[in-house]
Amino acid sequence: MRLLIKKTLISNHLTASITVFHIIVILYLVTINYSTTMFPKNVIIFTILLCFLSCNDQKKTTEDTKAAINTEEQEVVNSAKKPSTAQANVVVLNKEFELPGLNRTRKIRLYLPPSYTTTTNKYPVIYMHDAQNLFDDATSYAGEWGVDESLNTLASSANFEVIVVGIDNGAENRTNEMSPWDHPDFGKGEGEVYTNFIINTIKPYIDANYRTLSDKENTAIMGSSMGGFISHYAAYQHPEVFGKVGIFSPSYWFSDQVFTLTKNKPLDKNHKIYLLAGLKEGSEMSENTQRMYDEIVAASHPKENIQVFIDPEGEHNEGFWKKHFTKAIVWMFDQHQNL
Repeated sequence: MRLLIKKTLISNHLTASITVFHIIVILYLVTINYSTTMFPKNVIIFTILLCFLSCNDQKKTTEDTKAAINTEEQEVVNSAKKPSTAQANVVVLNKEFELPGLNRTRKIRLYLPPSYTTTTNKYPVIYMHDAQNLFDDATSYAGEWGVDESLNTLASSANFEVIVVGIDNGAENRTNEMSPWDHPDFGKGEGEVYTNFIINTIKPYIDANYRTLSDKENTAIMGSSMGGFISHYAAYQHPEVFGKVGIFSPSYWFSDQVFTLTKNKPLDKNHKIYLLAGLKEGSEMSENTQRMYDEIVAASHPKENIQVFIDPEGEHNEGFWKKHFTKAIVWMFDQHQNL
């Protein structure tokens, strides 16, 4: 998919160049003293038509670029109706939350542990992105993570329970919301606003209305692709909030500034960092993930508090992330002894 995006961007630039060439030809033909024998009118008409078609092609190429990005970044598309696979302990909050300064609202999907309604226990919390893809095939782009099924099984087998707060992605705004840095092709980064939305709007609401363990040791953030990218940023920019981070198939290619942030602002040594990539996602994905691991270790982060796993069979999809979800949760929350 990265290759498709790069090819589309190159095509976009080439089409723009061809259009400029056509405009220059038209201006030349109009301004010089031409004779009808040398430059028949039909030549000018043909050239104008060709320019018009090229402009349309350029517009289409730009649209194709956006479509490729949205596909790679798991934009939710409501296509054919699929039966719901969400478990009974997943709820969609009636309230939609406003993203300050962006004039957008966001839906929250909440996983509550099996024992939530029968005990007075408090629970750790994981904040996750792309909620449409976490719990339910009916709302997913290309299959779900199976977070609810995996955690229900973990509750039964290891007696470990956690709340998951799933934040819906912003569809066509997803790429911008999940990057804190501007990009020459993809536009303005809104990741700082999105991260502050989680910290200042969503987390206070969840802590006030549900029985949570709200300290950083019991608060994690987790996501995949651009969701992994923004999770990394959030953990490093706000270590006082998130003590654990799960970074799956991170889009580190989007900006080298994430490496600069990691180098200049190392995390406390008690923070837990889980990195995952697949070789079948492309060499850039695995190489950047390994590079990030090396950067974190070089900053003296204890190796016992960072994990990196490069899966030889891993592809860029929910099935891959589902496969490794439970393993990551068990490690991040120190539940090995209970399995």
